[in-house]
Amino acid sequence: MIVPKNCIIECMRHRILITFLIIVTACAPKPDPNIQIQMAVASTLAAIPKDTAAPVPTTYPPPTPFDLKGLFCEYQFCIGHPIDMAFYDVSAQQNAASPSTYSQGLLAAFNGNLFIQVVWQASPGASDPQFMLDLILDAGLDTRVGNLDVKLIRDMNVIYIPITTTASPLLPFGGAGAWICGDRAFAWKVYTPGESSAQALFDTAFSRFMCSR
Repeated sequence: MIVPKNCIIECMRHRILITFLIIVTACAPKPDPNIQIQMAVASTLAAIPKDTAAPVPTTYPPPTPFDLKGLFCEYQFCIGHPIDMAFYDVSAQQNAASPSTYSQGLLAAFNGNLFIQVVWQASPGASDPQFMLDLILDAGLDTRVGNLDVKLIRDMNVIYIPITTTASPLLPFGGAGAWICGDRAFAWKVYTPGESSAQALFDTAFSRFMCSR
């Protein structure tokens, strides 16, 4: 069977185009983790139902009790979370070809009362987790308030700071923590409706944290 010359030329063009796309994809720069985190916050908070606007109360409501019996375990670490929430892999959702791994990742979970985020990256030799707070806090949305709490918990350097945020009018308060475990650095952030629950959420979530070292 004789293949027409124009078919051979068209096949060659397709092969060249596929080869070019493979090269371009392989050489594409890795996404900036700060941009990934900002996109995750924006897309996740956009999915939270918006309540009907109401007059601003003169006093804050009492703190809502949260049940942190849930436990997320993957990527060779575990961390506590409310039982009615589930973490999803933000990295995989944004790019199915680049899911979270042992070396780096980004998780988020939310419901109408909470937004939680966890990020980690390989940081062999690091001892001060301050840079992870800088990574997870959005300078355009989050404001640090109060004093930085520094502790040594189960031989891990842990820091925590209360925050306020303009990310969502329903969740104006929160807190963020960061720590070093083995050859990785972790950070955690929560947005809450009241100012008194963030610290307890972090303490309870971190009390169940484990990682392979």
